[in-house]
Amino acid sequence: MPQVRAPSTPFASVWFDCDSTLSTIEGVDELGNARDPETLAAVAELTNRAMSGELALADVYAARLGRLAPTRAECEALGARYVETLVPDARLVVDALTHLGKKVGIISGGLLPPVAALAAELGVADTRVFAVPIHFAPDGSYLHFDVTSPLARNGGKVEVLAARPSDERPIAFVGDGVTDLEAAPVVERFVGFGGVARRPAVESGSEHYAPGPSLATTLPFLLTDEESDLLRSNPSFSALLHHR
Repeated sequence: MPQVRAPSTPFASVWFDCDSTLSTIEGVDELGNARDPETLAAVAELTNRAMSGELALADVYAARLGRLAPTRAECEALGARYVETLVPDARLVVDALTHLGKKVGIISGGLLPPVAALAAELGVADTRVFAVPIHFAPDGSYLHFDVTSPLARNGGKVEVLAARPSDERPIAFVGDGVTDLEAAPVVERFVGFGGVARRPAVESGSEHYAPGPSLATTLPFLLTDEESDLLRSNPSFSALLHHR
């Protein structure tokens, strides 16, 4: 387990992945569960081929959505599922970071409508939510996704984080997956999160790793000693610092 080392300088912004970081589910799995076994198997195969490096994420993204063809109603239901399955202490951690004056945001390779629903529940401004836009026909059926979104391809989170303005730096980014770990070189601190899924490549590749299950286990990596003391003195947040 990497040693917990508090930052010496406060982070101006903290960004989180969505699936298996803020929520305990994976959106594509939720959508696939409502499909027939053949479609579910095909989507799983595409995902596995992408994870093994056999297929580019951009190709897999288009193929999976073409198979799943999620409707507007299904995306709304997925947003509700994200809210129902928040990781422990997610709301309180976001509130604590905001209380300390940090800009909090979400960067996800998931679909924008359900990710935005989760963000709204957590009090994250929609201008600080980056995910893949999706478009529907007037009857709510699936049309297409925004193929220009960097988050539908490898290196997308790197691109989004690298483009953040100077007033958001230093930046910390928290995520569970390899596409999150890819962004470590363009932020001041990456924190791997294993509260939902412990991925060996992320755990071994992260200088800072929070085991979960509570999102509060990320705070020792995100707060200076002075900021931790401020939260300990606040009855609304003091319990968060007990998670190690």
